[in-house]
Amino acid sequence: MQTTFNYSSRYLSKRTRQYLKVTFAVFAGLVSTAKAQTSYELNTGWKCAPIADVKASGTTVSANTFTVNNWMSATVPGTVLTTLLNNKKVPDPFYGMNNERIKDIYNTGRDYYTYWFVKDFKEAAPVAGNQVYLNFRGVNYSCEIYLNGKKVNPQTHHGMFLRQSYNITSLLSKDGENRLAVLVYPPDPVGNPNGGQGGDGRIAKGVGLQYTAGWDWIQPMRDRNTGIWDKVTIEKTGAINIINPHVVTVVPGVRSVNGVQQPAIIKATAELQNATAKAVNGTLQYMLDGNLVKRSVTIPANSTQEIALGDFTLKNPKLWWPNGYGPQNLYDLKMQFLTDGTKLSDQETVSVGVRQITSDWSTETHSRYIMVNGQKVFIKGGNWIISDAMLRFTNARYDAEVRFHRDMNLNLIRVWGGALVERPEFYKACDKYGMLVFQDFWISGDADGKWLDPFKAEDQWTRRKYPDDHKLYLKSVADQIKLVRNHASLAIWCGGNETTPPEDILLAVRDTIMPKLDGTRWFVDYSNSDKMSLNTLGGNGDGPYGIQPLSAFWEARTYPFNSEVGSVGVSDYESLQRFIPKENLVAPQYSANGKTKTDSVWEYHKYIGYDAAIDPYGKAKDAKDFATKAQLVNYDQYRSLMEGFSSHMWSWYTGTIIWKTQNPWTAMRGQMYDYYLDPNACLYGLHNGSESLHAMYNPVTGMVSIINNGFEIKRDLMLAVSTIDMAGKDSLLTQLFVEAQPSTVKAFLPMKPAVDQSAKDKGVFLCLQILDKNKNKLSENIYWIADEHGIYSGLKDLQQAKLSTTARKSADGKIEVTLTNATKAPLAFFNRLSLVDPVTHKRILPVFYSDNYISVLPGDHKKVVLDYEPQAGQPMPLVSISGWNLAEQFIAVQ
Repeated sequence: MQTTFNYSSRYLSKRTRQYLKVTFAVFAGLVSTAKAQTSYELNTGWKCAPIADVKASGTTVSANTFTVNNWMSATVPGTVLTTLLNNKKVPDPFYGMNNERIKDIYNTGRDYYTYWFVKDFKEAAPVAGNQVYLNFRGVNYSCEIYLNGKKVNPQTHHGMFLRQSYNITSLLSKDGENRLAVLVYPPDPVGNPNGGQGGDGRIAKGVGLQYTAGWDWIQPMRDRNTGIWDKVTIEKTGAINIINPHVVTVVPGVRSVNGVQQPAIIKATAELQNATAKAVNGTLQYMLDGNLVKRSVTIPANSTQEIALGDFTLKNPKLWWPNGYGPQNLYDLKMQFLTDGTKLSDQETVSVGVRQITSDWSTETHSRYIMVNGQKVFIKGGNWIISDAMLRFTNARYDAEVRFHRDMNLNLIRVWGGALVERPEFYKACDKYGMLVFQDFWISGDADGKWLDPFKAEDQWTRRKYPDDHKLYLKSVADQIKLVRNHASLAIWCGGNETTPPEDILLAVRDTIMPKLDGTRWFVDYSNSDKMSLNTLGGNGDGPYGIQPLSAFWEARTYPFNSEVGSVGVSDYESLQRFIPKENLVAPQYSANGKTKTDSVWEYHKYIGYDAAIDPYGKAKDAKDFATKAQLVNYDQYRSLMEGFSSHMWSWYTGTIIWKTQNPWTAMRGQMYDYYLDPNACLYGLHNGSESLHAMYNPVTGMVSIINNGFEIKRDLMLAVSTIDMAGKDSLLTQLFVEAQPSTVKAFLPMKPAVDQSAKDKGVFLCLQILDKNKNKLSENIYWIADEHGIYSGLKDLQQAKLSTTARKSADGKIEVTLTNATKAPLAFFNRLSLVDPVTHKRILPVFYSDNYISVLPGDHKKVVLDYEPQAGQPMPLVSISGWNLAEQFIAVQ
């Protein structure tokens, strides 16, 4: 029997409200005071040793009489390489050429990185039918598990992406002193890191990471990320254990962001595991926004059953929207199983974003488009590899990285198929910041046989059948779907990167697993599929990559929903100093004849050429000068990329996804911030070019247009166009009142002759502003235009800025910086703000800037908010500011 209670006071009489308030308070009190389940991580106190040093069996090692005092301290969750690094047994593989000094598993053999991991913990054997479970969220690649002298897993576990859960109730020591021993084996085969994408490709024979054998943006991970890489937990429950709760939200119709909402439908299920020898009667229930939904059930002995709770109608829901379109409202849904009316056996909390994601086909663009709550969303996305190449994941790092994507004004992250189904902590951050997620499974055209490749050990016919164990792959897919399917941000499942899995896998995932476990998302068979984006241009269906003329972003038509398109991404000099030795900080020397000279460490860290893009600013004098000028190129490249795609919104394109926005290693390409979470100008070029309401200038046609990504019409907007010469003289070219229709881009002003004339001799600054009817500045976009020869000759002679800067603490962890330019002064151009240590003047990381690489007009001012996490006992930091025509200054925070 199922019962639904709604405690919303708007629909009840006063007397009834009082009665239910008392009744519910009593009920809630009984549940909260009952003995609930507890769960905790085993994340400290681990020891480890290589298998070659341990001659004992698992039953012996897992007995607490066996001595492990001389074993190394182990990092769990983590990899063998992480443990070796933390014990100073290997140099930092992210610095210089250190990775070459670490032994590769292909040469050493798998035993070299096969390790025992041991953990002693306290947990008394439960009583009265209660249960204890040992849970592993990820082991790479296979393992044997022992507890207190007994084998826990009857057969060897295989598969990096397959959770493990064991009932250890009968194995716990009576005195509560327990020892867990895990023998972890590396992937097999490990693959030859011969310089190919995924090395010789054989790393893809298993169900695991492919990039670990090397890629064009990373060097090989020497241990192939062997280890207990994800969380290990102990979970205590009553007789019934709730597994894989599943919540689906149905939001019919076309919704607006504001106002009273029509109801949404909540669907919820859970697997209930009864590990006892008796049938268990009880109640499965959940509480959501003051509403209680429950069902009485009986779970047979030694069984697991999926139980569905009836559909619940949630009145006037607070909806979840992608970044830039509305708020990211989230509800906590608490699911419980009760026995004897009030005794809590187990409970799980699910964060629920009420939204519905659908897709449809555009006959104009010949590509699919995404709808959220019935509204079309133009996709502005970034490709994501993994947070850290050595799998050192933290909640704080996930939050920071996803927040950076929010700050770029993007609305989607694609998780690339050579890595993993991202962790729940990543998805939690995406839920929080409104980032839709396009999630690939573990297939890549490079390793899995799409192309002929001389680096590969096996032919295409053989590689096309990778991985070797299809049953394990499908089991892992099903498990990972269950792991993350509740997250509001998850929008698209994808069969693989640039190719499908083998046909039997594809059909099973598409036609059986996906409809059964998560039939609410769009499933794409592969990342650049014609079913997503009809490729009428030839080629691979994505790209181009690398430096491009700005005109190309506007005029060269590419794929209508482009899953990968990108440019450069070298960070500034302070960033380079973190991982490049001083003697290797040598600027690349570009040569038009193709003989560009690049330092070997830069090449090792996958530098991608800027070609002739630096030269218009003047030949780079040294590495610092190169990195400084590279930021101007970075900003222009990514602003133009997003403006160009947006200028053809809904006519040529339904979305684009940048390759790529982050690096999990100290690479020198395709990143908006470096591995150390220090942003570069790419991020702020995107931040500008991806604005929801934005004015932009087409460098080819000279047309000024406005894009409105929002769902509401914008009226009484003043569009102002002006130029500022190198002396700071402002010339208003024109201004007019306009309106911007929802989800449209419209051209308003042809300005090419006037701009070209102003820029002819020395170049010029072009300023586009959008103001509301109260003259509040809604958007400002400042371009620097080259002279008639394509040279930024005026910038070379730009006089020093007369900029005054103040900084004040506005709240804990927040600093407001005001930049004011003098009236009769040159434009203060391209100023980088940093928060720095008051003694060393090194940057504090991470810091989130409301804007950066800022230009300030003569007689104008701008305010920027800096957000960071203050450390206890540390002095107030300083604000550093430096620009193209401003020497570095350090500003005290008031």
